[in-house]
Amino acid sequence: MYHIQLTNAAFEGRNSVYLLGADDAGAPTTLVDTGIATPDVDAELRDALADHGVAFADVDAVLLTHWHHDHAGLAGAIQAESDATVYVHEADAPMIRQADGAMAEMADTQREYLDDWGMPADKQRELLDFMDGHDGLRGQDADVTEVADGETVPLGPYEAEVVHLPGHAAGLVAYVVERDGRREAFVGDAVLPKYTPNVGGADVRVERPLQQYLDSLERVESLDLDRAWPGHRGPIFASSERARDIAAHHDERTERVRRVVAEQGPVSAWEVSAELFGSLSTIHILHGPGEAYAHLDHLVREGDLERTDNGYVVA
Repeated sequence: MYHIQLTNAAFEGRNSVYLLGADDAGAPTTLVDTGIATPDVDAELRDALADHGVAFADVDAVLLTHWHHDHAGLAGAIQAESDATVYVHEADAPMIRQADGAMAEMADTQREYLDDWGMPADKQRELLDFMDGHDGLRGQDADVTEVADGETVPLGPYEAEVVHLPGHAAGLVAYVVERDGRREAFVGDAVLPKYTPNVGGADVRVERPLQQYLDSLERVESLDLDRAWPGHRGPIFASSERARDIAAHHDERTERVRRVVAEQGPVSAWEVSAELFGSLSTIHILHGPGEAYAHLDHLVREGDLERTDNGYVVA
């Protein structure tokens, strides 16, 4: 297995792409994720694959952990040259096909949330300008083979179990394998070694995003992995502990959100975001209030807060 790191200036740092099967006779040459669709990253990936004797045309399968452009952007380009099978969870399949108005529907939902979160007009314009300027990062569409939780798919010389871990994205999955006597998984952005994956803004299709993500963290812990290969940075050797740390972080953030509402309510998600993250720019204009909303929504559903016409207040 080869770990390839690709430039990603638009989002959360260098992306991880994994190449399997290149050195295994008879095994399908497989990529887990692809990187973002820019000419520079396309060239980077081609050069990195060439170092291992692989061209786009040689790729037999692409396993996508989720639909985000920095993970799936080059899937269509690879498939166009290789006719590779592109696997993705059924919840994210419309986003990769770019069919049936999925992208337009996502954009409409995002715009509705920007108003709902109380985002000022100037910040909305800044965010929408950024997103319009980076629309090409999603790359070209691809035909996909849908997968679901509990299924198995070929992953290089291995068989991988699909484990659905929604929260950061509706269709985020891990691919779990037994490799060299270790239990390992390619986990995308379900857990990351440094950052905490955004919840609430990264995929506005997810209902009850914080609760779903906390449930997914419990599932990561239960997988009892020896090593996790995330979508950014290096491997995680204590993924169960990392999942617990991220869950504890969200517990602390929930308490902080509760205090902000108690001290300042009624408040909007945008106002809570300002207390949590300060001034925001680029994609974080979406992620900040989205994360605040995820916690506010969770507290409302738990009965701790109420949402009024003027904003969130203590119940």
